[in-house]
Amino acid sequence: MKTEDFDKNFLVGTPDGNGLCYMNITEKPFVTYGLMPSDEKGYHRMNPKVAKKCNDGVAFLNYHTAGGRVRFATDSDTISIKAESVFMSKMPHMAFTGSIGFDLYEKLEGEYIYRGSFIPPVDIEDGYTSSINVGEGGMRDYTLNFPLYGGIKKLEIGLKAGSKLGAGEKYRDMLPVVYYGSSITQGGCASRPGNAYQTIVTRKLDIDHINLGFSGSAKAEKAMCDYLANLEMSVFVCDYDHNAPTLEHLRKTLPTLIETFRKKQPETPIIMMSRPQCRPNEDEIARRDTVKGVYESQLAKGDKNIFFIDGSRITLFFGGDSATVDGSHPNDLGFMCMAKSVWEVLEKII
Repeated sequence: MKTEDFDKNFLVGTPDGNGLCYMNITEKPFVTYGLMPSDEKGYHRMNPKVAKKCNDGVAFLNYHTAGGRVRFATDSDTISIKAESVFMSKMPHMAFTGSIGFDLYEKLEGEYIYRGSFIPPVDIEDGYTSSINVGEGGMRDYTLNFPLYGGIKKLEIGLKAGSKLGAGEKYRDMLPVVYYGSSITQGGCASRPGNAYQTIVTRKLDIDHINLGFSGSAKAEKAMCDYLANLEMSVFVCDYDHNAPTLEHLRKTLPTLIETFRKKQPETPIIMMSRPQCRPNEDEIARRDTVKGVYESQLAKGDKNIFFIDGSRITLFFGGDSATVDGSHPNDLGFMCMAKSVWEVLEKII
């Protein structure tokens, strides 16, 4: 890191009783990734007008901050957050640290390592404050991950008065990877945001991403197909199997989604995935074969930038049937299996 990469002035502001000064992440030098600026409902992941045209689930879940990140650099030995929440999801099969918690990563010896979680109280109503002591060590780069299943309207980061604050490290100079799919895509049921499979891939390959996973609501409507086709991206990951309500719906909509995308982006690589189920039943096998069939159809048309990941084999890397919390949604082990599957393909592409 060069001296000019951070503000030469000491952090200014009125410290609280703990000696911390807070700044809104909308202020420089903080940089936010994966989210659109907060409006009256909070931070969101896609154009709200388009989300409303899809279905009520997408319109609501758009304000869940899955995939959101903030990057910055500081020499403060304490990092704190003040989060203003507009809603949160309390689910019996997902840790609160994943649904409404934040977690923090620090760059060390060329890679980002987990430094701790900002843990919300069980009785959270409209926000919370939490701190992590990262110790002394000079200017360091940090990434703060947003909650996967909660809505955030405002976020402030607190640092020790007198510490330095600078711009964080930038991602690789390429457009983000865009992921579209179900609750699994959104991050259910990772124990914390940094363990969602896209976030693991982003850390591994240093590529920005946008998470367009919508729990129970990814149904490939025309409005969504058109929106995805017009997004600027380096790679499109289509993780759409789970939310097609029937096999016939999948057979009808998946080819349209891919064809719509290809008309606008003929060269952008596409990765198609079937659901991560290591012991698929008859319906799940038919769905996998449908996804693979669309992939093979594109190959037959001469599409050289399309790839297929067989979801029935994903969790065999490590955990098999130990990789979910409920037979469907991955736990952290399952998400690591998914991440490995995706990054191995992305490494070939980039």
